[in-house]
Amino acid sequence: MSIPISPADQPGKRTLVDGFFRTVTYLRVSVTDRCDLRCVYCMSRDMTFLPKKELLTLDELDRICSAFVARGVRKLRLTGGEPLMRRGFLDLVRSLSRHLKSEALQELALTTNGTHLSKYAADLAAFGVRRINVSLDSLDSEVFKKITRGGDIAVVLEGIAAAREAGLKVKINTVALRDLNEASLESLVEWSHAKGLEITLIETMPLGDTGEDRTDQYVPLSRVRSQLEKRYTLVDLPDTSGGPARYVRVAETGGRLGFITPLTQNFCETCNRVRVSCNGTLFMCLGKDDQVDLRQAVRASSSDVLLNEAIDTAMRRKPLGHDFVIDRRGQSPTLARHMSVTGG
Repeated sequence: MSIPISPADQPGKRTLVDGFFRTVTYLRVSVTDRCDLRCVYCMSRDMTFLPKKELLTLDELDRICSAFVARGVRKLRLTGGEPLMRRGFLDLVRSLSRHLKSEALQELALTTNGTHLSKYAADLAAFGVRRINVSLDSLDSEVFKKITRGGDIAVVLEGIAAAREAGLKVKINTVALRDLNEASLESLVEWSHAKGLEITLIETMPLGDTGEDRTDQYVPLSRVRSQLEKRYTLVDLPDTSGGPARYVRVAETGGRLGFITPLTQNFCETCNRVRVSCNGTLFMCLGKDDQVDLRQAVRASSSDVLLNEAIDTAMRRKPLGHDFVIDRRGQSPTLARHMSVTGG
């Protein structure tokens, strides 16, 4: 006599658990590799982008995201490049918002450079986005222009203001860069907290050839924290947002400050996420090049059977940890893949 199969064990409905018994509940999806900025830690000055025919269509992006939601992903973050540059992006957000209405999805979020926020913030809020991360590495217009290779900070600040006016919760993401913004991180924390914004500091990661020496850019956040503690009282918090950040409360400002430290103190043992690039490549780890092709599975059949089989393969291959290292001997980046491919 055969034993009935539980709905939870049927193909396409199994919980996403990797070989180390970590449950994947967070999916980051890059909708484009294009960006209107060229940040020195993310891209080279002259980037070669993917041909448009290789990108997933909006329907394919929706289908992949929905397959993950059906298998227990509760947080979905849309990234780029710069996601608001993707034509039809709001249509994708509108469609994915159905998973919020059904309560299958707990959060639909966005990471952006802020340059298009003033135009789209109200629509994002209307379609169920409640939180966004905005990349902002300096408040000084000249330093900002140098880091972004030509960006206008006024446009980003206008976008942040528009997002707040639309009711979006904004968190600032700042990459610490030696000799560029390290000395001004304190003022950026103060500015963020004065506006009621959270801020997370991030160590630069050795992804892709940006035309810059990573050893010249790298600042260990342990050093940054030590500098901040000379002026502020930092109280460790047990808080978690489901991501890699470790948080403190700055007693003097009352605000929350996060530290993401992939090099000095990695977060691999609690990793609950995977990433899909804009061409349908599933990366099981930001710091590894192992990948599974979801685009082929999606285009091979209108059924999601092959797609779910590919996802199962990825879960079995998700590694225990990454291999990030900043090498003082000036060797190549740990990975040739640029940050913009997988959206951080």
